[in-house]
Amino acid sequence: MAGRGSGPDFVESLARGLDIVASFGTVYRAMSLSEVAAAAGLARPTARRLLLTLEELGFVRSSGGTFELTPKVMTLGMAYVGSLGLWEIARPHMAELVARTNESSSMAQLTGSDIIYVARVSVPKLIALRVDIGTLFPAARTSQGKVLLAALPPAQAEAALAQRSRSGLPPVTPRSPELLRAELTEVRARGWALADEELAPGVRSVAVPVRDGTGTVRAAMNVTVHAAETTVEHLLHEHLPKLLTTAGDISADWTAWQSRPHLEIPRPNPGSVPA
Repeated sequence: MAGRGSGPDFVESLARGLDIVASFGTVYRAMSLSEVAAAAGLARPTARRLLLTLEELGFVRSSGGTFELTPKVMTLGMAYVGSLGLWEIARPHMAELVARTNESSSMAQLTGSDIIYVARVSVPKLIALRVDIGTLFPAARTSQGKVLLAALPPAQAEAALAQRSRSGLPPVTPRSPELLRAELTEVRARGWALADEELAPGVRSVAVPVRDGTGTVRAAMNVTVHAAETTVEHLLHEHLPKLLTTAGDISADWTAWQSRPHLEIPRPNPGSVPA
């Protein structure tokens, strides 16, 4: 369930509707009314009204007693993607990196205690986990997540990790807070993070930050390899330098994009009559 606000303008019904949308995922692509209500932490009648509203708006469809999201949900995320400008800038750089390494590369941002994949260029290799745009993974178990957590003030990082993961992956025995805190300090100092089969057997990756024009870390990008094919030494000595260069180029191009003048298109006056 989404975090609840306490301000006088907080709209509970909107928060509940977003809880409904967030309850779907790779594990639960289609759910019955009772399953949606349980997943979103809502009473069954409330979940029913919200689902029917979302269905009327085109964000949900029903068939055979189950509900699932429609592609229209992507318009919510694409509005954010388009306004940010980063992904169109990053894509050709990522494609060039993949061509040079012959390994997949992804970009992610932090959402609660998870990372969410927002861009990806892949190669046809077998890997233990399927990754698509919108995939969620626990941040502390990924190289990208470690980079993003390390970029936060320690109190914010701990608050993020305290939230429940929505990735749907089975929990693992967590490292002690002291060990994780020490690793994030090291990541912050050296500028990159390694995840060596922490997310799944055979999955090894290294990640670096992507910064905006103010120098703030806004995303992380990685190179992912199969542990049976690529050693840690090869990943760090051969792929990491290319990854650092690519992330630097993306950050520089994004900074230039953000600093350019943007034309404000005036909104039409509703009361005006076209000539």
